[in-house]
Amino acid sequence: MELSPKGKKFRDRIDNWLLFNVFLLIKLPLAWMAGSRVKRIDAEACAISMPFGWRNQNPFQSMYFAAQSMSAEMSTGMLCMLAIENSGESIAMLVSDNRSQFTKKADGHVTFTCNDGKKMFDAVAETCRTGQPVLVEMNTVGVMDNGVEVSNFSFTWTVKKRTR
Repeated sequence: MELSPKGKKFRDRIDNWLLFNVFLLIKLPLAWMAGSRVKRIDAEACAISMPFGWRNQNPFQSMYFAAQSMSAEMSTGMLCMLAIENSGESIAMLVSDNRSQFTKKADGHVTFTCNDGKKMFDAVAETCRTGQPVLVEMNTVGVMDNGVEVSNFSFTWTVKKRTR
C-alpha cells in the first residue's frame, strides 16, 4: 500500500532517531527509559525492539512482563497512528482489549513484530466512510535475537472518526 504524503511524513518522523526519541520522552517516557526503538514501520508491519538490561529486568533475571507489554502495544499502536495520519482525518484510537501469553523466559534483546497493518488501514478507512467505531484485533509476537519466541500479544483497538 502506498502511503499518502501525510503518512510518509509521519513515517519519516518515526524513522528519525532524534525526533522519535523526543516523541518518546514527551509522550511515552517509560518507553524511552526502557529503551524501546522502532526497527521497522510501514503500511504492512511495525517492529519495536527492547534491549534487556537493568531498566526492564525483574528479580528473576528476565524481562519484566510490563516492559514486554509496553513494547508489544507500541508495535500495534504505531501502525494505528500511521493509518490515522495517512487518512488525514481526525480519528480517536483506544485499546479496548488485551490478551497475552508468555512462552519462554525473555533474557535477551526482544523484538515485537506486528504484521497487521492492512487490517488497521482497512479499519481506519471504514470509520472514515461510515463514521461508526470499528474494532480491529492486532497480533504481535516477541522474539529474542536468537530466534526464540518469548511472548505473543493480541490488542483490540477501537478507532472512531471524531465529529467536529
